Amino acid sequence: MNGPVAEIRTAVRRFLDSVSPDAVTVAVSGGADSLALACCVGQLLPGAAAVVVDHQLQPGSADVAARAAQQCAEFGLVSRVETVEVSGGGGPEAAARKARYAALRPASGVVLLGHTLDDQAETVLLGLGRGSGPRSIAGMRSYDPPWGRPLLGVSRAATRAFCAEQGIDVWEDPHNSDPSFTRVRLRSEVLPLLEDVLQGGVSSSLARTASQLREDCDALDSLAAAFAGDCCAVDDISELPVALRRRVVRSWLIDEGVPELSDSHLRRVDALVSEWRGQGGVWLPGGFVVRRAHGRLVVEQQS
Repeated sequence: MNGPVAEIRTAVRRFLDSVSPDAVTVAVSGGADSLALACCVGQLLPGAAAVVVDHQLQPGSADVAARAAQQCAEFGLVSRVETVEVSGGGGPEAAARKARYAALRPASGVVLLGHTLDDQAETVLLGLGRGSGPRSIAGMRSYDPPWGRPLLGVSRAATRAFCAEQGIDVWEDPHNSDPSFTRVRLRSEVLPLLEDVLQGGVSSSLARTASQLREDCDALDSLAAAFAGDCCAVDDISELPVALRRRVVRSWLIDEGVPELSDSHLRRVDALVSEWRGQGGVWLPGGFVVRRAHGRLVVEQQS
């Protein structure tokens, strides 16, 4: 059997075989991507869990969530709805994502997400446009415990075709066609234009670029791990190549509890090592400040 059904089943089976999780939960929105994933998991692992998160951001969201949970039950999954409150900074997309991931995080095992090749391409373009550095352009990992993404090599068109062939009713999220969201405009305007100008294959090429960058980032992270511990001594890291030194600094800051580090944060902290002129401290998210004193970097949290 060829076609989208076989393609998606194979992708899910290979992921599960490679990870061998002790428990599996499928995150389901009611859209084609997550329903195709849930259907396959139900066939391969009947009795696995499915969680539908109701963000309460649209009228009738409870009905949509209940319908998706019922579909998952029909697939052979043990389903439930988690209702969350979306709040906080960073915009509605970021706030919803934070609430969703908090509701989905399991006590054990892996949570399967329905991200596709197209989602990966959009993520890479967002990273490029924002100048967020190689980590952002490297996109999403297929397995980043506890999160698993079996469909990262599968197109969005394939998940839609899967649902059509299997007779699965799909919910169309109105937010996915709302041009006020940057990702929607990338999906509906930028990527189609690139596909036309570059004569196709753009999404696959962007995903391939992300994979190559992840390999490079992993290699540099492995080298940076050798400097774990007393890496805040400036003399120990000042002569390292820039890409390696910033990874050492990033790892140290994360170990110190600094959250949400961006490329610009790292560059400013790195300047305390590479462009030292007696400047003051660098303020970071979470109320942290990094200073250079007596040949060392010191991080403090301000009350």
